[in-house]
Amino acid sequence: MARSPRRAGAPRLQLPLLCLLLQGATAILFAVFVRYNHETDAALWHWGNHSNSDNEFYFRYPSFQDVHVMVFVGFGFLMAFLQRYGFGSVGFTFLLAAFALQWSTLIQGFFHSLHGGYIHVSVNSMINADFCAGAVLISFGAILGKTGPAQLLLMTLLEVVLFGINEFVLLNLLRVKDAGGSMTIHTFGAYFGLVLSRVLYRPQLEKSKHRQGSVYHSDLFAMIGTIFLWIFWPSFNSAPTTLGDGQHRTALNTYYSLSASTLGTFAMSALVGERGRLDMVHIQNAALAGGVVVGTAGEMMLTPFGALTAGFLAGTVSTLGYKFFTPILEAKFKVQDTCGVHNLHGIPGVLGALLGVLVVGLATHEAYGEGLGSVFPLIAKGQRTAMSQAMYQLFGLFVTLMFASVGGALGGLLLKLPCLGSPADCQCYEDQVYWEVPGEHEDAAQGPLKAEEPDTQA
Repeated sequence: MARSPRRAGAPRLQLPLLCLLLQGATAILFAVFVRYNHETDAALWHWGNHSNSDNEFYFRYPSFQDVHVMVFVGFGFLMAFLQRYGFGSVGFTFLLAAFALQWSTLIQGFFHSLHGGYIHVSVNSMINADFCAGAVLISFGAILGKTGPAQLLLMTLLEVVLFGINEFVLLNLLRVKDAGGSMTIHTFGAYFGLVLSRVLYRPQLEKSKHRQGSVYHSDLFAMIGTIFLWIFWPSFNSAPTTLGDGQHRTALNTYYSLSASTLGTFAMSALVGERGRLDMVHIQNAALAGGVVVGTAGEMMLTPFGALTAGFLAGTVSTLGYKFFTPILEAKFKVQDTCGVHNLHGIPGVLGALLGVLVVGLATHEAYGEGLGSVFPLIAKGQRTAMSQAMYQLFGLFVTLMFASVGGALGGLLLKLPCLGSPADCQCYEDQVYWEVPGEHEDAAQGPLKAEEPDTQA
């Protein structure tokens, strides 16, 4: 439905005003609350007798670099599979992550690093902010191509707050273990996005169905994102873990799980594919499920065999999800999941949480020795048994699903406000709506779209 001339100019001001408002408010909050921590502040660091090589920056920054590449390059290009939405996939990933990094520094800081009335930031703050941005981008994948940038920024504003609350409840109150974020990142981000997509359901989306597929070169771009994510995922899972054997073990378990999920994906894709052919959608996505499934148990004594088994199972299940469950999700549950985040992050995230329950329940002093205290401090101190810790892990999964579902529903209601512009049903998955697209693409798309402005939905 085309808008009146009075309202047609609204999108021109909506995004710049919202960006200025959010950046201005964030800058003021940074000025009031954010300070360097003792390893970053010049006076505090040099006041003690420290060697520069002991600064945590040198131990954590390589992992941060890898995680940062995953967020901005991996996620962005993975979503560039849509034939006419490459600018939107990579560009809006850039926008949302840039805002999420700042906002999550404040939200996570209030929960985890507030001392003396100030939030103290360090390289760990950068890593944690990237993790939060990852959850936001997972949710973005569920509604990719169906929302405007102003809506996406407001989604980020809400989701970062709920992410911080959920993370605080799980890690600080319930004291669950989830270093790689099977629950806090993947499960939360996926089901927040899926519920959001359900609330924003478009019954007339068939009008843009011809743009929802990929072409040869867009699939190649998406595969670039897959390779970046696949290579750096061991750093993603191990970045926040305890230095030493815990970080080493997490990287190994992720490494083996990813390799097994890749083989499982290729095998199952050929098995269910037409005439035994591989489906690039499966390869781009399900091959990464091995990284998701060991997010919780990666730092535990999962064993290399356990990592291989979990990865193969995750790759297989994820592929079957793309082949069979995604159509059911839309037809029966009215969830239009653009990127299939339910298959890459939702199901593997839940499986990863359940795997964590199993491995925690099997934890013994004999298996971990003196290292039990670094992985399960409450069990080592006798405050919890392995079985009680496993029950807390399971409860943490239910808490995450609750926060994600309620948050996604609230986000959907927020994004349906009439004042927020969104593409019309016939203009979804089209860059031309929000981007200047040069060359032949612009010439081909300009005709039918030039007269139509982004629509609003009640």
